[in-house]
Amino acid sequence: MDSVHQQLQETLQTLYRKAVDADQILDQLQHQQQGKFAAIFADDSGFTTRSKRFGPYVEEIAADWQALKQLSDEDAKQALVPLVKKIELALSTLQQFASSVKK
Repeated sequence: MDSVHQQLQETLQTLYRKAVDADQILDQLQHQQQGKFAAIFADDSGFTTRSKRFGPYVEEIAADWQALKQLSDEDAKQALVPLVKKIELALSTLQQFASSVKK
């Protein structure tokens, strides 16, 4: 599990940097009276967080990862699946957002 935790840490660092950049763009859009929406992810996304910014979602992922580190290897393997799904969703959404802003 050590290699998994190392990979998760690296992925979270990447996710955090992308989220900070995206949140700055969202702040600019909102300042221009654009980007009016209730939350980035839908209720059925697997996230308990509801936010108009990516940062709180990254915080939820980081908290899930910290909780996972406290579990036994067997329990951690089961908890890893929903965590990876959240990470994949966040990364793909950030990528789509970055692509749409560049257009």
